[in-house]
Amino acid sequence: MNELELKYGCNPNQKPARIFMRDGGDLPIQVLNGKPGYINFLDAFNAWQLVKELKEALGLPAAASFKHVSPTSAAVGLPLGDSLKRACFVDDVEGLDDSPLACAYARARGTDRLCSFGDWAALSDVCDETTARLLQREVSDGVIAPGYTDQALAILKTKRKGGYNIVQIDPSYVPAQQETKDVFGVTFQQGRNDARIDMSLLDNVVTCNKNLPDSARRDLIVALITLKYTQSNSVCYAFDGQAIGVGAGQQSRIHCTRLAGTKADTWFLRQHPKALNLPFLPSLGRPERDNVIDSYINGNEEDVCAEGFWEKHFIWRPDPLNEREKRAWLDQTNDVSLASDAFFPFPDNIERARRSGVRYVAQPGGSIRDDLVIAKCDDYDMAMVFTGLRLFHH
Repeated sequence: MNELELKYGCNPNQKPARIFMRDGGDLPIQVLNGKPGYINFLDAFNAWQLVKELKEALGLPAAASFKHVSPTSAAVGLPLGDSLKRACFVDDVEGLDDSPLACAYARARGTDRLCSFGDWAALSDVCDETTARLLQREVSDGVIAPGYTDQALAILKTKRKGGYNIVQIDPSYVPAQQETKDVFGVTFQQGRNDARIDMSLLDNVVTCNKNLPDSARRDLIVALITLKYTQSNSVCYAFDGQAIGVGAGQQSRIHCTRLAGTKADTWFLRQHPKALNLPFLPSLGRPERDNVIDSYINGNEEDVCAEGFWEKHFIWRPDPLNEREKRAWLDQTNDVSLASDAFFPFPDNIERARRSGVRYVAQPGGSIRDDLVIAKCDDYDMAMVFTGLRLFHH
């Protein structure tokens, strides 16, 4: 099959719509269930490339959660601690520790649960039963993977009243070197971005602090590969094998750094004992709990003191998480990694990153103010790498 008709394009008025192979060859995918749409496939193909490259670079199963052609997070299959399991709503999942792939998706989906609502998932390995059970209970549009066990496929086919989108991709597929797309009736063509991201990119440490432990190297690779498939401008914070804050599509780099930093802070604060022990009403669903946790962590006093807020969501009124407590909790972490898809033009990005516990930085370099950015890293004893590789994605 070299062509697949779609219901419509980005919007219902954009018809007809299809995906097809220009060279007449077969599509590298099979739709095993559902009817994926135009945006679904954009997410699926970008997400698949991301997890495939993560697996190749780090040798670990990888997963990504995608929304609107940018990742909310990506992660490799490292075990989750008890607090992280609770923060990701997976502490009740039987067999999680025995499935690195499920651990990877639990991390990716659990990082930014608000933005992952209705996500497209990508898995680097054959989907197993545990990963399928994770997917089954989340609000999700679909999944792409190189294969599915019989048990996993049976579970996923029950989702969304039998209409869940399940796509299988040929892992050996290699796309053409030239990419082509039309904008406003004009055809654009460029070479495919096949730049390899591996540990060799991290050799040029330009700060006084040259120490890059293995954990930081791993996290910088996670951040850089995530950025390769994130709409630019983009910045990514990473920690413990996962992207914990992605700032995508901002016109100003400092806005990327602030946005991603706020998401990283929220991820850490979801693991604060007060957030983990909120006394939710049993009737409150998972998506509603995500919204309430976000309001509890990030809302101002007016938000959380609005009439009925406590009564609608909690068995009893919990103590608020004040700014002093937040700062004390965030200050415990000082080994976060940060990567940028292009150079940092000003040291204000480093100032903001430091408040979210960043100690390791990777960026292309090449700004006329590189010396100021390096000096700011030196002020905080941070290690920064110049990769020489820009990662714009549009």
